[in-house]
Amino acid sequence: MNENPKSTQNPTAAARTVLVTGGTGKTGRRVAERLTALGHTARIGSRTAPVPFDWADDTTWDAALDGVGAAYLAYYPDLAFPGAVETVEAFARRAAKAGVGRLVLLSGRGEEAAQAAEEAVAGAGTGWTVVRCAWFSQNFSESFFLEPVLSGELALPTGVAAEPFVDADDIADVAVAALTEDGHDGEVYELTGPRLLTFADVAAEQSAATGREIRFTPVTVEEYRAVLATIGLPGEFADLFTMILDGRNARLADGVRRALGREPRDFADYVRAAAASGVWNV
Repeated sequence: MNENPKSTQNPTAAARTVLVTGGTGKTGRRVAERLTALGHTARIGSRTAPVPFDWADDTTWDAALDGVGAAYLAYYPDLAFPGAVETVEAFARRAAKAGVGRLVLLSGRGEEAAQAAEEAVAGAGTGWTVVRCAWFSQNFSESFFLEPVLSGELALPTGVAAEPFVDADDIADVAVAALTEDGHDGEVYELTGPRLLTFADVAAEQSAATGREIRFTPVTVEEYRAVLATIGLPGEFADLFTMILDGRNARLADGVRRALGREPRDFADYVRAAAASGVWNV
């Protein structure tokens, strides 16, 4: 059994209130569940929460931060979008002023704006950790790639670039460790899975797990922008996909191992579990 050298629980952090922005999303939901299981109070940061929180409405921030010892920052829609860095910086400084001792930022690989947000959080005056992630495996079962998988065709503006897809459960485990344990302050954990896959590889693994054909079809940015419009997502996602899937992130990183003392979950394990759950049944 691997021991995590950073896993000394901070006794002063026990059973404290942690604000989880994006607390109903892919990573935030998992972070909140783990915090609750550890005996902490997870305050869900969303517009519909008992204490509402909205990134776009700074009048909601103070109440959401009241009595909070640490916060998980998952900015929506993405740190690469216009205004994101300024908003995250303003919130981080507000958190420091409110006495929040630790911020954990969910960030993305290969995005200049995301790295600017990381620097803003690091300079806000609190303890901080960055969890910089590859593309989530769960995007294919809990997000905008679910419908394409169900339809049998992943039509995306990518070519042969490979991506080391990371599991959202690994992200949540690292984030919770950084929120609740000593030894993670000032760390930038770059999280990936253990191998590189192209989207054609992804489609092949999904086909094998589901027993039906799922194919990858490359499309132009303009074609994909039109698809996004039909499902109510910003067209900027098409540009973001193209930017971060140009090969710049086609490398593995050791963030899961450094933070947790174990290897990351493989994409094949995720695919088998997703298929067994029935989410891809048609």
